[in-house]
Amino acid sequence: MLMITTPGATEAPALRRPEAPSRTGPALVAAVLFVLHCAFALRNHARFRTTGYDLGIFGQAVRSWAEGRLPASEIRTATAPAGFGGEALPLLGDHFHPVLALLGPVYRLVPHVEVLLVAQAALVAVAVYVTGRTARAHLPGRPFAGPLVGVACGLAWGTQTLIGFDFHEVAFALPPLALACRAYLDGRLRAAAWWAAALLLVKEDLGATAAVFGLLIAHRARGLGDRRGRRAGWLLAGGSVLAAALVLKVVIPAFAPDGRYLYAEQVGGAYGLLDGWPVKALTVLALLAVTGGLVVRSPLAWLLLPTLAWRFTSSVPSHWEPGLHYSAVLVPVAFAALVDAVRRGARPPVPGLRGAGAPLLVPLGAALALLPLQPTAQLATPGFWRESPREAAARAAVELVPDGVRVAASNTLAPHLTDRTVVRLAAPGLLDRDPAVEWLVADRLDGFPAGAVDGALREAAADPGWRVVREEAGIVLLTRAR
Repeated sequence: MLMITTPGATEAPALRRPEAPSRTGPALVAAVLFVLHCAFALRNHARFRTTGYDLGIFGQAVRSWAEGRLPASEIRTATAPAGFGGEALPLLGDHFHPVLALLGPVYRLVPHVEVLLVAQAALVAVAVYVTGRTARAHLPGRPFAGPLVGVACGLAWGTQTLIGFDFHEVAFALPPLALACRAYLDGRLRAAAWWAAALLLVKEDLGATAAVFGLLIAHRARGLGDRRGRRAGWLLAGGSVLAAALVLKVVIPAFAPDGRYLYAEQVGGAYGLLDGWPVKALTVLALLAVTGGLVVRSPLAWLLLPTLAWRFTSSVPSHWEPGLHYSAVLVPVAFAALVDAVRRGARPPVPGLRGAGAPLLVPLGAALALLPLQPTAQLATPGFWRESPREAAARAAVELVPDGVRVAASNTLAPHLTDRTVVRLAAPGLLDRDPAVEWLVADRLDGFPAGAVDGALREAAADPGWRVVREEAGIVLLTRAR
């Protein structure tokens, strides 16, 4: 059975901040990864591999903020609660992510959904840089600690799954988590509390992580005799619990069309708790692999439990697996815990790897070994850069849709229209919802939601008011006769 080190065990002293030259390695790693992640994300979007769920939804949310409105999404109405008849679903009634407002001014200057993809790559790069600096500061006897940890962090499967699947608000959690862990290891406990408090603005489930961080800060402050740090820790723990309760019980229900928090039903059931343990075990093993098993040797490992707890008690099987973006928030914590464990003298339980560099080489080796299976590995394949006839047909169809119209689009085409039109997801029953859409563009092979494209095309074919403008390579463009 795995054991997590308790907060009071073998405290390592805080070290001096590194001098300016030590920033070069982590900064270079972060810059290279930023370029690679941007190249992948932008090209992946250009290939019509991004989707309305979720890039299109977040694109509409950021566009709302840029226009001075609370975030709402027309695409999200495709899976809205029963009885909802509005044109756009209030997104603060779905998830609590006011941090997205930070992208509003940027989107106003550059009104393109690609801004979200670049911002996500930048947020990951900041977390990689901070984590590399943490390693350099707290492992001074290992001159390459910063670059090695930075590379392993940026290539870890949790980071790669975030970059590989559209955009998600959890990207905003990575820099504050990395900064909070750095401040905690430095002994700057009040700064750690402030950075952890920022998680409350990212997503509702991160309130539990902030509360656990508050307990860790209070415990360590007690051992250091830091009364102000201890008070900050208790304030963070208590304030996070109250804030999470307020968000889940008051704020989200106030915006939700049916007055309730939709995802409460997914967590805590017997099915979610008892089923799927082979998949859950794989997720835990993958998490251990990226740190050579040393993540459990640091008190910071307690910060992993809230996220793993809600995922493993969820009734949604996709929450259990390591293949989606849900693991991204675990990465900066896991690597900060690795640094903490190594400075305490821990070594990976791997025969023949007991040298001074082994604790960092094992995680790097694990990240590199898994890299061919990660989304960004496609950068090295010629087909990734070659436009197929289907992509060319999709691009031509999308470009024919006029600005400012209401359009129903299939999942893979929707994010290419959110910047200049009002987009709904092509699905049966949505074509004639008031106000009615004027254009329909669909990929016949698009399978999400199941049967939605076929149903929408059948409805349009049965209505003499619709006519086909273009059809090529399975991409269909129709318009409604005025």
